[in-house]
Amino acid sequence: MSIRVGIGVDAHALERGVPLVLGGVRFDFDRGLAGHSDGDVLAHALVDAVLGAAGLGDIGSLFPSDDARYHGASSLDLLREAYRQVNEAGWTLVNADCILIGEQPRIAPHREEMRRCLSEALGGGEVNVRATTTDHLGFTGRGEGLAAHAVALLERA
Repeated sequence: MSIRVGIGVDAHALERGVPLVLGGVRFDFDRGLAGHSDGDVLAHALVDAVLGAAGLGDIGSLFPSDDARYHGASSLDLLREAYRQVNEAGWTLVNADCILIGEQPRIAPHREEMRRCLSEALGGGEVNVRATTTDHLGFTGRGEGLAAHAVALLERA
């Protein structure tokens, strides 16, 4: 098959004293995402989407949370490495679509920078970044955390 699609999902709790990084961009926000790396749910979902499309497992198999090398790591670096392996396996990104789920922060002022950072980590491929709320329902609606979904379309290089 010459094209494949992959889906990625990630969620992390918000906690005080942690910087908030989304799509590789640091936000001025009172809480950040708890995680072994920088907790960037958009980048993590995208890692899983490209790995899944290429049939290369998931973020946990490539970057285990019990491995000290990835503690505090930039999720953009993880995305770059995952995509390097995707390319090595003979695949290239056609496009990706990412959606952040949460009431806050508002991403509109940072959307283009987020899109650019994610795109650069994927070798310049087309990446769309969007956001939605859950109208105050669930953990994202209560402001306890953020979630993200991503879809990636790959083609044989």
